[in-house]
Amino acid sequence: MTEKHNFYRLYSDLAWLWPMWGDVEKEYADWCNFVVKLINKYAKIPAKSLLDITCGGGKNVFNLRKHFEVTGIDISPVMLKQAKELNPDCEFLQGDMRFFSLEKTFDAILMDDGVSYITNRDDLKAAFTIAFQHLDPGGVLIVGPDFTTETFIQNQTVTTPANIKISPDGVEVIFIENYYDPDPNDDVYEGTMLYLIRENGKLRIETDFHRLGLFPINVWRKTLMRAGFEINENTYPENNSNFVVFSCVKPG
Repeated sequence: MTEKHNFYRLYSDLAWLWPMWGDVEKEYADWCNFVVKLINKYAKIPAKSLLDITCGGGKNVFNLRKHFEVTGIDISPVMLKQAKELNPDCEFLQGDMRFFSLEKTFDAILMDDGVSYITNRDDLKAAFTIAFQHLDPGGVLIVGPDFTTETFIQNQTVTTPANIKISPDGVEVIFIENYYDPDPNDDVYEGTMLYLIRENGKLRIETDFHRLGLFPINVWRKTLMRAGFEINENTYPENNSNFVVFSCVKPG
């Protein structure tokens, strides 16, 4: 997964597009408010510190830092640079969600949609085990799949215009996502991204191909429980869909 990640253009040479994808103070705030409510509901200890695993460009950190002392970790140095620029008072570290080891634990952990890049069940278990090890007893891990085998829509295509408040002068961008599962018998689907970029009216089209994990919902449940968590299930409504979100408590 680490080697392939380096070829995902959205997190490398096209990372300059990422700040334009979504409104950090609106779209991401809604999701983060939901995360905060789940943490406050299920935590058995006061939640003061939070680790954001696969923090990306730091948009969730921007909102969560209002409630917690936040540390972010991600595999992409380009995205970590963006996260630090957006959140200069927060600590950011480079690491793989399956293998990292920090010298401290946290009251809460968010493992956001970067977990979708895990494409086999052993790695999924490894990531949840690492999260368990970095969580204080009584703390909560918030995690959920973008898609499960049961919710995946074949050949789904989503089009999103860039946030004009963030776009540089003379730059217009349309993000197009297409999701396709070429083999329903494995745990992988394809995400093909098209970026329609107009700079002073001149169009160029960039492409980006992502391999992503697709597991049955029971695989998520069983893997989280085998890592040691007590799990609770909720749903988050977005774009006319309801996404499963697990609130996972570390006993003790």
